[in-house]
Order: sequence, then C-alpha cells, then structure tokens
Amino acid sequence: MKLVVSLVAALAATSAFAITPAAGPASKGDPKAAESIVTQVCAACHAVDGNSAAAANPKLAGLNAEYINKQLNDFKSGARKNPIMAGIVAKLSPQDMLNLAAYYSAQKPKPGTAKDQELALLGRKIFHGGVQGAGVPACASCHGAQGQGIPTQFPRLSGQHGDYIYTQLNAFRVETRANDGAKMMRSIASKMTDADMKAVSAYIQGLR
Repeated sequence: MKLVVSLVAALAATSAFAITPAAGPASKGDPKAAESIVTQVCAACHAVDGNSAAAANPKLAGLNAEYINKQLNDFKSGARKNPIMAGIVAKLSPQDMLNLAAYYSAQKPKPGTAKDQELALLGRKIFHGGVQGAGVPACASCHGAQGQGIPTQFPRLSGQHGDYIYTQLNAFRVETRANDGAKMMRSIASKMTDADMKAVSAYIQGLR
C-alpha cells in the first residue's frame, strides 16, 4: 500500500507552473474511460474527486485538461524528472493520459483556507504586485487575479495546497524541475527568497 501511495503522489506533481501547451488534444479524452485508473491508482493520494486531503499531494480537480496531459507526457518523455512518476506513466497509453486529464479537469475544485493569515497577507502583495526591485512579476499577471489560470498556458492555482506550491517553487528555483518551456518559472523563482515563496504559497492556498 505504501508503494501505491508513493507512486500516485507524484501524479499531482503535474499540478503547477508549466508554461507550454499540452502534447496532445486533451479534448479527445474520455472521463468515463479513466474511472478504473482513478479508483485503482490515483484516488489513494488525490481522491476520486481530485481534491486531495494531504498537503503534499496537489489537488487535480479543475486543472486544465491540456495542462494535466502535458505534465503526464513530460514525465513519460523525461522532460520532467521523477522516478516514481516515470514508472507510473510508463504503464499509461497516450489515450489513458488524455482520459485522466479529461476526468480530473471535469471535477469540481474545493476551496482552501490559508492557515497563517498574516503570512497570507504578505503573499497577497506578491501575488498581485510582485516583488519590486527583485524582478519578480505579479503571479496574477499569468495565473489571473483569482488564480484561475489561462487554459493551455498557465495552470489554476486557486485553493492549491500551500505546501505543494512551495515545493514546486523551490524545485524551479534549484532547477530540479525544468519543464517550464522558456525557463519562465525558473527565472522567476530564482529571484524569490524563501520567505517570498512561503508567503505567496500561504496566500494561494486560501485564494478563491
């Protein structure tokens, strides 16, 4: 069981920050066809409805289908490095990935709540105004004022687990995650302090 949970945890690493459009037309995915994979594999970490309870496992509900499909394909190609996810996607066909993307994008995301309101207030300034003098742009300029994202380009962030957001920002900063196309997120994260990342992550968790 621990192995299954660990394997599926990585599926959500597909949830944030990539820039490039998906590798295939996710509109051709069949949500019904993904149900057996969801219940047998994905639900252990992400829940059947895509609203994971564990902060380490990102919420997939409501993410853009093209974005999810791209992340799965990146794991399969090696563009995004993760040995656990590489093992999972190795068993998925291109159609399986399209189906999973369609399934989770159709689920209704549940809102989150910021645990540290003072920290979230600092994060709000960064999310909407960036970090002046450091070259960090406002997150809202790409992900939208409410964190809804721009389909096929920038993922939904609203309500995502703060711990997961922080982990991904740090991964971009140290370049252990590098599937952001033109290095946009790596460039941005490299200019953020640890405090900046924790603050904006706290704000995103409660963003609605």
